[in-house]
Amino acid sequence: MMDQGKTVVVGLSGGVDSAVAALLLKQQGWRVLGLFMKNWEDDDTDAYCSSRQDLIDVMSIADSIGIDVEVVNFASQYRERVFAHFLAEYQAGRTPNPDVLCNSEIKFSAFLEHALKIGADRIATGHYAGVREFQGKFQLLKAEDGTKDQSYFLHRLNQQQLAMSLFPLAGLYKREVRRIAETAALHVALKKDSTGICFIGERPFKEFLMRYLPRKKGEIRGLDDDRLLGEHDGVAYHTIGQRKGLHIGGVKGGKAGESGDHDAWFVVSKDIASNTLYVVQGHAHPALLADELRAGDLSWVAGAPPHTHWVYTAKTRYRQPDAACEIEHVDAGKCMIRFAEPQWAITPGQSVVVYESRVCLGGGVIE
Repeated sequence: MMDQGKTVVVGLSGGVDSAVAALLLKQQGWRVLGLFMKNWEDDDTDAYCSSRQDLIDVMSIADSIGIDVEVVNFASQYRERVFAHFLAEYQAGRTPNPDVLCNSEIKFSAFLEHALKIGADRIATGHYAGVREFQGKFQLLKAEDGTKDQSYFLHRLNQQQLAMSLFPLAGLYKREVRRIAETAALHVALKKDSTGICFIGERPFKEFLMRYLPRKKGEIRGLDDDRLLGEHDGVAYHTIGQRKGLHIGGVKGGKAGESGDHDAWFVVSKDIASNTLYVVQGHAHPALLADELRAGDLSWVAGAPPHTHWVYTAKTRYRQPDAACEIEHVDAGKCMIRFAEPQWAITPGQSVVVYESRVCLGGGVIE
């Protein structure tokens, strides 16, 4: 598809995916502008903050491809729209997914608004996902590379956002993306993928949270017998299904704590009012399994909810195979999803995302 003269603004992160996205669009005839988003300023001097190196990489990529780059600071929007919510959710005992919010509120909102202001016809990112028009609506699709698919994080995008978005990597496997970068002599061809939440980078998560949420020591108790097993620094620092970092492996009854899942302790629930963390023993403990969930804060890609009592699949966390389910009930604010098989460690605050085959329908926040 040749788009001579049309302008696309590509979000460049300094990684190989967004670099190849920009390169492919230029090859297709688009007028490409790069945009580097600065979303976080609290610890620029920190050893874990890769922002400076990323910007150097972006400039080098732009130079190689032959495009201009603009650096835009979205730190205040990020603080208001993403980070404040992230902290409030942790304080309430839930486990939010800031990458989901970052996409709907920053990358496809503040960034999109800015791109339109500077004359863009479209925006593009290096996400592994697809978009297509079908019967007058835009659909969000899974990427060809199932191991890299990022539609889970994009499920809150709406029709207006998808209509303006291009995902050039939709049909490519990661190895092909790296090969394209190598062929084009882009120095980031072998750059390691960034992991971790956008603003936390590679730093230890608990250490990061402790800067913003004060320690609040409390008890760790067994769910089955209410036995006191140890103490924690704050329920906010723990998530459902967590096994590491509880420091109760040596407790009687927890003898094989480190040797295997069989007898390890897992966080199963939090009582915010009493500041108590409840744990159970064994990965297969029935309290860690549930075959239904309720979700709120719903967002449906098509602008309307899907049919109830129809066979869909859903993910209750990112790195998880799709699980067969049906939507029992849905209204403007809430839905009830029932799974064919019990799901492990369904976590309040995380997103449940619903699919019909390769089409991402949207989802909501688990309650």
